[in-house]
Amino acid sequence: MSWELAAQHLYIVLASSLASILVGLPLGVLAYLYPKARPVILWIADLLQTIPSLALLGIIMVLAGPGRLTVIIGITLYSLLPIVRNTYLGLQEVDPGVKEAARGMGMGRLYRLLHVEFPLAFPMVFTGVRIAVVNAIGSAVFAAFVGGGGLGSVINRGIRVADMGLILSATGALMVIAVALDLAMGWFERRLKASRGVSRRMGITLACLMALAAVCIPFGLRESTGETELVLYDGDYSETQIMDRLVRDLVEDRTALTVTIRDQMSQVNNFNALKGENHSCDLMISYDGTLLTTFLKRDPADVPPGETLYDFTNALAQEQYGMRLLKKLGFNNTYSVAVPQEIAERYGLEKISDLIPVAPELTFGAEQEFFTLEGSMKYGPFTEFYGLDFKAAVPVDAGLKYTAVENRSFDVTEVYATDGLNRKTGLKILEDDLHFFPEYNGAFLIREDTLERFSAAAPELEEVLDLLAGQISNEDMTEMTYQVDVLGRSADDVAREFLQSRGLL
Repeated sequence: MSWELAAQHLYIVLASSLASILVGLPLGVLAYLYPKARPVILWIADLLQTIPSLALLGIIMVLAGPGRLTVIIGITLYSLLPIVRNTYLGLQEVDPGVKEAARGMGMGRLYRLLHVEFPLAFPMVFTGVRIAVVNAIGSAVFAAFVGGGGLGSVINRGIRVADMGLILSATGALMVIAVALDLAMGWFERRLKASRGVSRRMGITLACLMALAAVCIPFGLRESTGETELVLYDGDYSETQIMDRLVRDLVEDRTALTVTIRDQMSQVNNFNALKGENHSCDLMISYDGTLLTTFLKRDPADVPPGETLYDFTNALAQEQYGMRLLKKLGFNNTYSVAVPQEIAERYGLEKISDLIPVAPELTFGAEQEFFTLEGSMKYGPFTEFYGLDFKAAVPVDAGLKYTAVENRSFDVTEVYATDGLNRKTGLKILEDDLHFFPEYNGAFLIREDTLERFSAAAPELEEVLDLLAGQISNEDMTEMTYQVDVLGRSADDVAREFLQSRGLL
């Protein structure tokens, strides 16, 4: 875990908290001033709170794209309820006698609100802000799913590799941030109560701090790409992280380009960030099978006779998105079906077809993505193709899958062929004897205009990337992911050592 990730997390919390204050306070005031609008405002705030954080971020990402801005918008919306409600209730509960006295002194509605009612209501308003800030600290963990950075990526990795140290270090950092912010806000709240409202000096100080934060926050959202900067997104699996670092070290060593690896992101989100005119990255590691079935929504049966899946997929990608796969890297990270060694020995399992007669006695479990309808290589088509009728099907978070296997929460699972955790968990890979799963040859997916953009600064970019073609076998990738996920080594060190071992650095 790095201080940079903790700083990213704190930035997200403070930026979204400031935005929720700037939006929530006026809405709370409007709910107080206009009784007819009140039910609508409070209903919308309540409704936003009921949407799961991850789902809300996913919806916003479709509109705003991946990155920190999506996270800030999502947490802002998620934090409105306590601020809106406390603002409305605080103003509503100001002593009616005080309001009447202010009216009797000839004060107008706006003057009474700013100079009498709001200062008296501010302690309750600030309590709502305090609740929103603390809640934002936990919600910001989901930033890792949409390329927003922060400590969520550390927690996800710790869960995936069952590393309690990583989980506790990230959780501890979150607790420190939460306690520090809560103590600071608690001190301020006590000052408010002691002064029975917000004094002029305190109000000016608070306004200045918020103005300063508002000025500084946009700098954290700047993600402009330099003329010689190749941008990638980090992955949520060690394989992607290793490949990104292979690109960075190789390209920076052999060209004039610098390579920036931005925040962690899933394959699907990464592809969405790569395509289109408003793309935010230039290159990603992908697989021809994934590109065909998940991104292009086609099926291996669509590949014409005599044409390879790789060539067919490449032609489609160029036609539809103006991007293509570079040469195959050598490893085939296809889906595999695996069982614990104990289950394999008990039922005599060697190939997937051996599961047919015993499937009603076994539970199948895999990450949630394998149970979706996103692409044809998923649980439904797989079981239908093989005629498998499992006793139960259990979706789990991808990070918890191997832990669930070790705890015998299910008997059969889907894995990636080159995942080093297969070796750690002692899984037996069953032969895909009826050849349901297509090849998933690893290759770099690049935009054609990326090569054009760097034609002057790095005309040899494609040739440099192709130096890795055919260099990485399944055994090599399995060993590298094992080094990272099981032995706890950094992806940077593992990637650098591999390049040196091939004489590429």
